[in-house]
Amino acid sequence: MESLHDTHVKLLAFDFLSLTSSSSHPNVVWHRGTLLLSRAETLGVVTSREHKPDRFLKFTIDDGTGCIPCVLWLNQLISPYFSRRSPPGVRLIAEAARSFATLIEIGGSARVRGKVTVYRGNVQLTVSDVFIERDPNAEILHWLECIRLGRKCYGSLPVIANASS
Repeated sequence: MESLHDTHVKLLAFDFLSLTSSSSHPNVVWHRGTLLLSRAETLGVVTSREHKPDRFLKFTIDDGTGCIPCVLWLNQLISPYFSRRSPPGVRLIAEAARSFATLIEIGGSARVRGKVTVYRGNVQLTVSDVFIERDPNAEILHWLECIRLGRKCYGSLPVIANASS
């Protein structure tokens, strides 16, 4: 099996939402066909936003093929997960997360990267990076890159059945 474990794999929502967990890899690695991956990147329009200050920001990214649920954690300063890290490093991570949270607005176009995780049986993206796209061509270029990478690097893309057949 090929592995892109620590690479942000560019995916459309259609492909992201079809990811399944790998039973042979306990550290929450996902596979699509024969490809192992744990991180993803996507781009689309923010269609929902739920902000719980100092806890998290949940939002969805719609790229035209589906909606990807995303979560950006904002609890780094109180989370036991970060207690073993150096305080200055944790403060930098917390500041970056708060800054990213202010960028996410409904109707805005955003490129997000993060770890593929599961919550209550549903796949989601735990966000580590946010970039607001201002180029109106960015989404179609992302689509084209995803298709090209899907064919050349990630293996064959699934065939989407024609709804009229």
